[in-house]
Amino acid sequence: TALVRQFKIRPDRVPSSFAALLERKPMRVATVAMANKMARIIWALLTRGDTYQANHVPAITA
Repeated sequence: TALVRQFKIRPDRVPSSFAALLERKPMRVATVAMANKMARIIWALLTRGDTYQANHVPAITA
């Protein structure tokens, strides 16, 4: 819910994906979706032993 408060005060500081989600879905659905996304990122970092990189795009292997 902190992202929702931040979005209301300074929309330019919130990820654009979250702003788009807030436009399509109710507030609680959007906050749960973002919490789920963050939990999946944290889990992946912990299991792989990596560090977070904000704008990292993983390479696609064929």
